[in-house]
Amino acid sequence: MGRRGPALLAVLAVAALAVACTSTKSGSDASTGDGKVKIGLVTKTDSNPYFVALRDAAKAEAQKKGAEVVALAGKFDGDNDGQVAAIENLVQQGAKTILVTPSNSTGILGAIKKARDRGVLVIALDTETDPQDAVDATIATDNTEAGHLQGQYVKAALKGQPARSILLDGTSGSTVSEQRHSGFVEAAQPENLGTEETNGEQNAAQQATENLLQRVAATVNSVYTINEPAARGAYAALKAKNLTDRVVIGSIDGSCDGVKAVKNGEIAVTVMQFPKKMAQQGVDFAVEFAKSGKKPSGFIKTDTAVITDKPIDGIDSHDTAWGLENCWG
Repeated sequence: MGRRGPALLAVLAVAALAVACTSTKSGSDASTGDGKVKIGLVTKTDSNPYFVALRDAAKAEAQKKGAEVVALAGKFDGDNDGQVAAIENLVQQGAKTILVTPSNSTGILGAIKKARDRGVLVIALDTETDPQDAVDATIATDNTEAGHLQGQYVKAALKGQPARSILLDGTSGSTVSEQRHSGFVEAAQPENLGTEETNGEQNAAQQATENLLQRVAATVNSVYTINEPAARGAYAALKAKNLTDRVVIGSIDGSCDGVKAVKNGEIAVTVMQFPKKMAQQGVDFAVEFAKSGKKPSGFIKTDTAVITDKPIDGIDSHDTAWGLENCWG
């Protein structure tokens, strides 16, 4: 018995090493208990139709790829603390890729760094971080270009009048809000009659527009909006003042409801983005990373399309029939 002791110990040591290696490999594969690749998704909210469409597309693509998406969200647009907690939660759950749409482009950086330091691939969807290289890659609309397209159309639709605009922004600290605003201003070169943050919410935008109209109703001829809910809020306020016939409202999003608002004449133009493509590409990168360790990098631009039923020479656009075939939500 004493002679067999060393040999038995050696066999047990080899077995223990094999178990340890198997355990390590399982962790690097980021698999769930049933062998599926686990992908985390953190959106700004789980109520905004844009992020619902993005989430649903991510889950559908994951199902096709044999993966699983665990989706979490902030309680409201701008809930940075909620997003930080969601990232930390997903890291603890073992997600090796996290797709995130940052509410605050700088406030979330600490949580992202901690995740990446633990080997997690982090991809920003829709909204850039600041700096952009705080994440491995970004898949998004070129938001400066989207704002520029909105401004280009609004300026042309005014037929030589200088733009006198109300500017309805999104959320403070968001690169989306800053970039769309700057793109619009560069293209439309408006006289700024007032800027308000709306968090992209219809009720907040309506209230902001009502407040601004108390002093600029006689001169306003255009409204920049961060997104279509904000545009609908602006339209409601203008309609109450019988100003819709002489004010051009521009927007960005491309939801089916937004395209219908263009068709109904409530919004003059919207710039369509493609959140489903962002989600699908993000999931595809996550699955590839789990298989091979290959990471995407840099800014990966998704498409934009100008949607209007009042085309203008020199501006490429699609009508609302095309828009309704390609919209989301």
